[in-house]
Amino acid sequence: MSDTTESHRIAEPNDRFTITNVNRVRRHTERAHYDRASVFGILDRATVAHVAFVVDGRPMVIPMAYGRDGDRIYLHGARKSRVATAPVAEPVCISVTLVDGFVVARSAFDSSMNYRAVVIHGRAMEVQDEAERLRALECITEQILPGRWAEVPGPTAQELKATAVLAVEIETASAKVREGDVIHSDNSDERVWAGVVPVLSVIGAPATSVSVPADVPIPASVRRMCGFA
Repeated sequence: MSDTTESHRIAEPNDRFTITNVNRVRRHTERAHYDRASVFGILDRATVAHVAFVVDGRPMVIPMAYGRDGDRIYLHGARKSRVATAPVAEPVCISVTLVDGFVVARSAFDSSMNYRAVVIHGRAMEVQDEAERLRALECITEQILPGRWAEVPGPTAQELKATAVLAVEIETASAKVREGDVIHSDNSDERVWAGVVPVLSVIGAPATSVSVPADVPIPASVRRMCGFA
């Protein structure tokens, strides 16, 4: 990205989203985080967002790649996709979740997961400015594979014409984090095993496409992602 520091800026702990009835966490309020540092930290680790909106009176949820630029989330899709043809300034809700472990309790009721989740509320607006459209596509590309944008040719005029780019200004957001050990009910049986099973995300070795000549090296972005740069 042209300015990673600005796009993925580190927010101060007292830089918080205003708590309203829309973003207030109502269950386990001790797990709620409204500061931008927590919200952005989770957003910047994930790669897939679930975007909810309404089409013809029906709720729709679509998993989408995304990119963050400050308080703005960028999305993209085909011109005729449902999210791209939704009304202008359509309210949307965006959620991102990272699962860190399965909490195996002594009862099904007490079992849970360790997770980091973010819920965002805003309105989707199509980006018309060509410079911002390119910036948005760079953000989305870099969210998935940092450094890749500079390694490949930019989108063609035809590709840009076929692509709708949406910007969602974060109106309000909250994060919710569950971590730590099992929380047991008072009447749980101590002879039943309980614990936490970690969930790990592992990047495997890259498999070069058969269409790539043998003398073409693996690019730096992929090498960094796989941990052998």
